[in-house]
Amino acid sequence: LGAAGSSLSLVAYPIAPSSSSMGPTMNQVSGGAAFVALGTAIHAGSTAFATQASGVRVQAIGAATRQGATQSAAAVHGGVREASGGRAAPVALAAGMLGLAAAGSAKQRRAGRRGGASAKSGLVAMAADASDCLKLAVYGKGGIGKSTTACNISVALARRGKKVLQIGCDPKHDSTFTLTGFLIPTIIDTLQEKDYHYENVWPEDVIYKGYGGVDCVEAGGPPAGAGCGGYVVGETVKLLKELNAFYEYDVILFDVLGDVVCGGFAAPLNYADYCMIVTDNGFDALFAANRIGASVREKARTHPLRLAGLIGNRTSKRDLIDKYVQSCPMPVLEVLPLIEDIRVSRVKGKTLFEMAEKEPSLKYVCDYYLNIADQLCAAPEGVVPNEVPDRELFSLLSDFYLTPGEAAVDGTAAEEAMEEVSFV
Repeated sequence: LGAAGSSLSLVAYPIAPSSSSMGPTMNQVSGGAAFVALGTAIHAGSTAFATQASGVRVQAIGAATRQGATQSAAAVHGGVREASGGRAAPVALAAGMLGLAAAGSAKQRRAGRRGGASAKSGLVAMAADASDCLKLAVYGKGGIGKSTTACNISVALARRGKKVLQIGCDPKHDSTFTLTGFLIPTIIDTLQEKDYHYENVWPEDVIYKGYGGVDCVEAGGPPAGAGCGGYVVGETVKLLKELNAFYEYDVILFDVLGDVVCGGFAAPLNYADYCMIVTDNGFDALFAANRIGASVREKARTHPLRLAGLIGNRTSKRDLIDKYVQSCPMPVLEVLPLIEDIRVSRVKGKTLFEMAEKEPSLKYVCDYYLNIADQLCAAPEGVVPNEVPDRELFSLLSDFYLTPGEAAVDGTAAEEAMEEVSFV
């Protein structure tokens, strides 16, 4: 609007001073009116520009632009009265543009701060290529060790030079406890304190630094028995984008609660490139994994989502995992050993990497997580799983326990099944 008003006024009101001494001409009068319009256009345009950038009630910016518009109009009227419109034109134009410059400067300072980096403006951050950010979603049966696994994978990715953000998507808001050592405030709690005025929330209000340089966010959730977890995830992503933080990371990892029982709990899959399923060598965990695989297949219809694979957590055997993979081919990223330190690390609020600093004997466990990180950094093709029907899977898994000798998996058969996985 400001640019359009400027062009119009310069056409209607020539810059060259008038040689007439007989008072204001009609051209000068129309030029004065044009500059009044210019001041109004600059006021409206710059206010809208600043408001869109910050999303707030910009009293200070509005005052600056109104002052610029007022000065513009006053200078023009003065110029017309003095019959020296040629000299008043540059003055009016400069005064009006002053309001636009003030608005742009304030917008840049605010965008830079909300982006969390002085070297980047908010517009540059918003223009970042989203494909450069690897987004992961970790799922699994409740209590299987998703958060412990997620935290250690986040640190492993940071050890590989990645800038990592972990987002806890559980109303218990304890996903990042292993990284920070305490329960950080949730985004929903912060928004409630700010009366849901996103413009009053800053990155430092919701993003906390965890062990190994991993940034941590807890989405939180609605009160027990009310609301939808998927809505909370959506609000979290919305706020992080408002803060220009969503695409400032190399890796964003969503740690999601329990089994997928509704579309709300599957919401993080809308943003993820890969899903990872944490399981063990047991009936219930694999049954839940199959349901999660069905959700991945459903979301893959409309999103570029793939299943990276299974992660066996704290298990001394993998025979039942192999039995399931034989029926539903998918990669197994890693199988972590059955050691008490993995469980204890959760209680201590420390990752295995942090514990290994004082207990070098645990360094070999960290290698498992580093191996997972290396596979993810290599951008695996992933799969779109074809889940086993519930009743068929129930019979498959229960028969394994009832007739272990007959249901034993032949190693060669399992390998052949993996070779038949259709990578998409």
